[in-house]
Amino acid sequence: MSSTTIRSGAPLASIEAEALRLLEQLSLSEKLAMLDGGTSFWRGMEAIIRRDAGHRQSWPAGVVPRLGIGGLHFVDGPRGVILEGGATTFPASISRGACWDPELEERIGAAMGREARSFGANLFGGVCVNVLRHPGWGRAQETYGEDPLHVGSMGAALSRGVQRHAIACVKHFALNSIDSARFRVDVSARARVLHELYLPQFRACIEAGAMAVMSAYNSVNGQWCGQHPELLSTILKRRWGFRGFVLTDFIFGLRDGPGAVLAGLDLEMPFKMVLAASLAEAVAQGTVPISRIDDAVLRQLRAQLAVPAGDYPPSLRGCAAHRALAREAATKAIVLLRNQDAALPFSGLRSLAVLGRLAAVPNLGDHGSSDTRPASVLTPLEGLRAANPATAIRYDDGSERQRAAALAAGCEAAVVVVGLNWNDEGEHFNPGDIAPILQHLPPPGLLLRWFGRARLAPVWSRIARAIAAFTHHGSGHAIPGFAAGDRTELGLAPEQEALILTVAAANPRTVVVLMGGGAILCERWRLAVPAIVLLGYPGMEGGAALADVLFGQVSPSGRLPFSVPTDHDHLPDFDPRAQRITYDLWHGYRRLGRDGHTAAFPFGFGLSYVGFEHTDVVVTLESNEACNDGSTRQLKVELTVRNTGLMAADEVVQVYAGVPALAVERPRRMLVGFQRLRLEAGTAERVVVLIPLRHLAYFDEGRDAFVVEAGRHRLRVCRHVEDDGIGADLELTEMVLGR
Repeated sequence: MSSTTIRSGAPLASIEAEALRLLEQLSLSEKLAMLDGGTSFWRGMEAIIRRDAGHRQSWPAGVVPRLGIGGLHFVDGPRGVILEGGATTFPASISRGACWDPELEERIGAAMGREARSFGANLFGGVCVNVLRHPGWGRAQETYGEDPLHVGSMGAALSRGVQRHAIACVKHFALNSIDSARFRVDVSARARVLHELYLPQFRACIEAGAMAVMSAYNSVNGQWCGQHPELLSTILKRRWGFRGFVLTDFIFGLRDGPGAVLAGLDLEMPFKMVLAASLAEAVAQGTVPISRIDDAVLRQLRAQLAVPAGDYPPSLRGCAAHRALAREAATKAIVLLRNQDAALPFSGLRSLAVLGRLAAVPNLGDHGSSDTRPASVLTPLEGLRAANPATAIRYDDGSERQRAAALAAGCEAAVVVVGLNWNDEGEHFNPGDIAPILQHLPPPGLLLRWFGRARLAPVWSRIARAIAAFTHHGSGHAIPGFAAGDRTELGLAPEQEALILTVAAANPRTVVVLMGGGAILCERWRLAVPAIVLLGYPGMEGGAALADVLFGQVSPSGRLPFSVPTDHDHLPDFDPRAQRITYDLWHGYRRLGRDGHTAAFPFGFGLSYVGFEHTDVVVTLESNEACNDGSTRQLKVELTVRNTGLMAADEVVQVYAGVPALAVERPRRMLVGFQRLRLEAGTAERVVVLIPLRHLAYFDEGRDAFVVEAGRHRLRVCRHVEDDGIGADLELTEMVLGR
């Protein structure tokens, strides 16, 4: 490890003192270089294109050998470290969101942090907490769900785990939830919308200790996120007290170098690009004060110094403990959506038909920046066969429906595996959208050496504009591997729906297994089958997890992290190629509740093989005499949970609030707390869910503060957002909680 690495748990004061000592020894040129990625643009692009460098190396920045500053070494990975070399592939974030288990997510974060360090990386970009506003978003799989409290709880847990071993990088700040237009769309949102829905989950991660934040490509209220003073400085650094550093999203996250640094950006990644070409002159002219450069460098040094020393051998990658963790997550993530007449679990089957191409191929998710390279993947078909060798499991890819139906008719039950893959949803690059950024391309080093910067500058400016114009001319063509983008059709492909209906007609005990990230509308077929299971993108151990649930070794315990509507028209507007869009308070279950639409499967929904009883709910306001503004006060919700079934199972206790809504329009219900617990058959446990008052508050734009309304607040413990539940009412006085 570099000499800047000190032991985990070192006092903040000692970290700060060492960071200041190093800062004083850096020359101005070294400081400026620390704000650039450590790779030249042209060399880096060649490595990505010719050598798949994004999956072969971490990306360095801020390395100063003279002072022993080892720098930052970035690696991506919402579902695991993306580098080749056998790292564990966990279920995608949206599937882990279905676990509703922050304790598990923290353990996963620690495993990801350890594996990142085994590759020599210390900056892990796997904490994606953009709220899922619309299920068509191509990168729905990279976040945890549609609710800011739920997403924030899971993201904070991952951040805590990663920070034990590396720097947790939270992304994409902010309002980044349309992929096919991310380089051009401007999202308008009022302050209340920002602070209630689209920023709280980032704040939760910062409060959990995350030391890096990645800005988004899109613009918000007319300013690009990578150079947005309100987001980066006013809110993130001053309002929330963030002491870490802000980096751009990769390559195309910056347009105005000096403006970005003044706005609060601390690092351009991963190449020497816009800042390298503009910042030195801006500092020399006094446009950017040296104090801002010092602040950016100090923030990086703090984060580097907080990374613990330790031994992280390659044997950690895909080790037995981490694979077991991946299997646990995949099992807990499975959501049983329908189980008519107890079609599941299977027991004593002599024959089983498994149908559909996705049953027999690895299906881990997007092939963009989150793509992983595990040593092995257990497919659904392999998992089912390995778990129950006594059952004759017969497979057909379903390409010929009548053949598949005949196979199903000859078996006692049928499993149809359908859904989405990387061709249907994922990351997207449209070259025409990045054309304006390409005008800032730095000249190749060879040309600089031949002509000198002064002679080359005017010529290169014309060349860069020509490259940008050529790229814009080719704007209709996506870059291979980044082609899927957002979805506009939210159902299954017609051939998959036809396969389901044909097989269901041939075998009344047909189970549909859904794979994918965003919600899939299923109105054309959901009542035609007795059982539906959401497998999602289950990671490298997903086949084993599916077998555990279908054969009844484990009771399903996943809960939906998003709503599945019955109709496209029940969703907010969504244009994958939008240039301007307005985000309001209404999406997901909030919108469905406001408009009176019942979901096909509500937020928080999930069936079990056992029954649970919730009784004896008590709600109290815990007082804190030292704080009269309510900012640290909380509600305590107590209840008894009983497992009435014949096997051990997990329950997710969900607490929703209905608030007075006298001052402003509020959702009919909103999630304010949750807790997962495991109960043995026939046992009960007294459960306590603590709810900070901020979770009940709205953001008052006039007072620039969160406010709890006076009046009756209805707290309900529910199985899902549309469940009547049980609970109690609580009268509260108005409380201004601060910022």
